[in-house]
Amino acid sequence: MATTEIKFGGLGGQGVILSGMIVGKAAALYDNLHATMTQAFGPEARGSACSAQLVVSQEPILYPYVTRPDILVTMSQDAYGKFGPELKDGGLLLIEEELVHVGTPPRGIRAYGIPATRIAETLGRPMVLNIVMVGFFAAIARLVNADAVRKAVETSVPSGTEQLNLAAFDKGFAHGNELLAAAAQ
Repeated sequence: MATTEIKFGGLGGQGVILSGMIVGKAAALYDNLHATMTQAFGPEARGSACSAQLVVSQEPILYPYVTRPDILVTMSQDAYGKFGPELKDGGLLLIEEELVHVGTPPRGIRAYGIPATRIAETLGRPMVLNIVMVGFFAAIARLVNADAVRKAVETSVPSGTEQLNLAAFDKGFAHGNELLAAAAQ
């Protein structure tokens, strides 16, 4: 695996930073990879645009900042508008399909969507939409071992919410696998 640049984007309060932290933790602690993470958010914090940027590699990482993401995960229209143009040609775009409207993806971009908020609502907690997105990311990107990501979810969420968050991860992961299976037919 070459170095992979990933950007998670959304609004403050959607769990964007936690999503990035989970993927980085899964890579570095549970999948024997190297990972760095930086984050950015507006001064208003909750409700403003924010992002988590990760670099994942099998080799030590010499430059920790994302310049042109290979993978962009967006959970808000604002994040897509702001970060979409940064996505590399041939990159992977993962969206919360009920909150982000892409139209026709730029040529060469592989785009997949999931109704993460609606799935989270079926679990009784809309706030776990970020963990649904993490499961979706794990299934589609296949960058970090799914068991490593699942373990990172379990060890990163507040005590007492582990089962809810693991169910959210599993739903997102299953949805991603269903999309990949349908595309292969």
